[in-house]
Amino acid sequence: MVSITTLTLFRFPSLKSKLWAFGQMQFAHFFIAKSVGLIFYKLMGSGKDIGFSLFPDWGVYALLGVWENEQAADDFFNHSPIYKNYQEGSIEQWTIFMKPIQTKGFWSGGNPFTPSLALDANNPLIAVITRATIKPIKLLKFWRFVPISQRPIQRGCAGLIYAKGVGEVPIVQMATFSVWENLDALKKYAYNSLEHREAIKKTHKIDWYKEEMFKRFQPFRTLGTWEGIDVLAPYLKS
Repeated sequence: MVSITTLTLFRFPSLKSKLWAFGQMQFAHFFIAKSVGLIFYKLMGSGKDIGFSLFPDWGVYALLGVWENEQAADDFFNHSPIYKNYQEGSIEQWTIFMKPIQTKGFWSGGNPFTPSLALDANNPLIAVITRATIKPIKLLKFWRFVPISQRPIQRGCAGLIYAKGVGEVPIVQMATFSVWENLDALKKYAYNSLEHREAIKKTHKIDWYKEEMFKRFQPFRTLGTWEGIDVLAPYLKS
């Protein structure tokens, strides 16, 4: 089985469309879960900032999917009634197709991301999803440190193409999605940033996660646009 992962972002402009999208956080699961070839999915909201955020972005929602193969994903985006509803309700949709590279940790008690054996050696792009469920007793300490830990990304990182904070449950279950030009850029952020290194130390010392996962992917294809452009198009040209 050659599974692939997709992340789709939707932008909702009006109050009516935002209320519809918020309602789908409860009602869309019945329809999404029945999608043929879908192994695992998460329907998520987003935050105002590019990393973890206490403040919701009511206009942006995300759908993460793990599919048995690329054809199953294409069938969903081309023919699924629930996806067509999302298309009609939003003014923009952007989907990134990705092959899993490496995964550490668990999401909802499992790990649905099987490393791909079909990576493209000529494609240096790296996408990262970090996800955590924060222990209720550690919430205050965690959120006090978040502004410090995110300073490097907020002020700009060399090689960072795109980043967005997403999550299943505000405040408690948070995730970040980012795309980097290459592995070297990601490592420089991870190991050269004093704030990021301090965040790693505190994670081990304070133990504020009930569950966490760190995932790397190779983006290989996109559909749609974000803010009027296909952000990864210049990097995915053959």
